[in-house]
Amino acid sequence: MKAMIKVASTLLLTTTISFAATLATVDGAKITDEDVTNALMQATQGRLSQLPAQKQEQLKKQFLDEMISKEVIYKDAKKQGITNSKEYKEQLQKVIESIKKDLAIRLWQKKVLDGIKISDKELKEYYNKNKQEFMQKESVHARHILVKSEEEAKKIIAQLKGLKGKALKEKFIELAKAKSTGPSGPRGGDLGYFAKGQMVPEFEKAAFGMKAGEVTKTPVKTQFGYHVIYVEDKKSASTRPFAEVKPYIEQRLKMEKFRQVMQSKLQTLKSKAKIEYK
Repeated sequence: MKAMIKVASTLLLTTTISFAATLATVDGAKITDEDVTNALMQATQGRLSQLPAQKQEQLKKQFLDEMISKEVIYKDAKKQGITNSKEYKEQLQKVIESIKKDLAIRLWQKKVLDGIKISDKELKEYYNKNKQEFMQKESVHARHILVKSEEEAKKIIAQLKGLKGKALKEKFIELAKAKSTGPSGPRGGDLGYFAKGQMVPEFEKAAFGMKAGEVTKTPVKTQFGYHVIYVEDKKSASTRPFAEVKPYIEQRLKMEKFRQVMQSKLQTLKSKAKIEYK
């Protein structure tokens, strides 16, 4: 039962993530940011966004390396004729049968889930009773360029010197895509919004000490290397408005109802089935 709920929850959450930037190619086969993110969503049971931004960066790099390894091994296996062997074909058939069953269950769950509706009244009642959940801490929307040496970082800062506004942002994104060694490089170094406590101390201190539209004047050293940081926006602490959190509340209440409906349906199905323990 728990496994069924996790699958449905992951199905809901993975639809909110959609990045198509190519992070790597292996003999022409693309591995995109979306591929890595979806794998991470499944591995974290849809809780990827709850992890500190720095931890997300580490995991993305780790998963990218693993996916590259799988791709090169798979290609070598094909070269050695393994995919044409009797053993491979027998095992593949078993996997296909398992996937058929899993897919049928997932679509059955989706049908149940799609039939659950939450009224606006229920959504607003939950919001008014649980406003503390939607308190938003002070946050920063930053981009960064991660390089190995302080000298590299200083050269990048020099290239950005004198630029302002749109020109500065566009140049920063260009340099991030070309030079950053971090997983966010293909996205122009975008780390999104993060609150205090989500980044390593040195990075956090620098980012929160800057104004929107500024770039670090000196490289910021952390355990990961040297960072050039661009603060795109800053938000003060506030309560997120109902319209903004409505989809989250709807998803939460929908999943709560889904669990109740699933329990009831499962009990009914089990009562009708002939189950023998041996």
